Amino acid sequence: MIEKTSKAPKTAKSPPVTVLPRVGLQPGRQKRVRAGHPWVFSNEIEMTAVARALPPGGIVTLVDSGGAALGTATFNPHPLISARLLTGREDVVINRNYLARRISYALELRDALFDAPYYRLVWSEADRLPGLVIDRYGDVLVVQANTAGMDLLMPEILAALDEVLSPKCVVLRNDNAGREQENLPTETIVAKGDLGGAPIEVIENGAKFLADPAGGQKTGWFYDHRENRARVARLAKGRRVLDVYSYLGGFGIQAAVAGAAKVVCVDRSEAALGLAEQAARLNDVADRCEFARGDSFHHLGQFAAVSELFDVVIADPPAFVKSKKDLRNGLKGYRKLTRLAANCVAPGGFLFAASCSYHVDAADFAEQIRGGLRDAHRSGRIIHSGGAGPDHPVHPYVPESAYLKGVLLQLD
Repeated sequence: MIEKTSKAPKTAKSPPVTVLPRVGLQPGRQKRVRAGHPWVFSNEIEMTAVARALPPGGIVTLVDSGGAALGTATFNPHPLISARLLTGREDVVINRNYLARRISYALELRDALFDAPYYRLVWSEADRLPGLVIDRYGDVLVVQANTAGMDLLMPEILAALDEVLSPKCVVLRNDNAGREQENLPTETIVAKGDLGGAPIEVIENGAKFLADPAGGQKTGWFYDHRENRARVARLAKGRRVLDVYSYLGGFGIQAAVAGAAKVVCVDRSEAALGLAEQAARLNDVADRCEFARGDSFHHLGQFAAVSELFDVVIADPPAFVKSKKDLRNGLKGYRKLTRLAANCVAPGGFLFAASCSYHVDAADFAEQIRGGLRDAHRSGRIIHSGGAGPDHPVHPYVPESAYLKGVLLQLD
């Protein structure tokens, strides 16, 4: 009889643990990070030779001066914001699975807020994916990687998006000026699918628009003004509306859909006005919409010169202040724009003025509004002050990321 011998089962080998490089903070510099702030500046880091040699955008374990872990971050030794915290834990693997969880969490919020899949899906630090912006247009996604960390993670991000949403088309709009600070190239790439050379449809507040995600401004559409457009549109029924810096007609056409008697859209971009005209036809309001190409300051001056007044005027320009060195002249620009726009508002009418300049805070913008009204010899009342919609949430420790300011006034 042969005695059977049992063999001990083979122990499955554990996957090798990836040990991340450790980047240390200078003594006393950890308090802000421990309190919840996601940024670490270059002058807060011990920029050792080892740290400087790390590849830009790589994943690191952030530690205090005593070696205690503060969390997992992307790290680029070159720009002012050198480390951007992804999580307060050090035992998290930043891969497709992690990114899919973060994107799914962001998706759950947006789907709770909106009935249709047209919104900003991911908004950087507020969605715990610092440097990543994703706008959703149905089954088309437009992605911006504004930091070396997100740029390096892009293959995993694209795989995560396929897992969570399986989009038909993904456009990488990596042409933001912020990429230059991270020493990244600026480029636009269709990473998946084909746009077919035609604009895509956007649905907002029940109105239809056309956007160019590859060639338009930013990602093709500005979702941040969704609630401001709805608020202004509610005032438009039976009234004359002037929308300067109209871009694709977001404010003006929604006002027409809400029953405005006449809408004039002014923009210097022929391509943008062409898409706005198409949108007017899509919404069956073309008979009440006019489109004028040219400089908005010039057109406002012309309207005022011939005493052509409007019941609702929208002045939503591109950023006048793109860096701190532009602040003084930019503030003067907002004051002048307010004066010119106020001169075109009929007594009892409404003015909506906005600024998307990151470097202009709400108090400074409000002061330029007051100054412009004084210059126009107008007064009135503020009906609403606010910012971007809820698909642009604000990280509680980065209040300065609330870049958009909007003020709605009724003028006497």
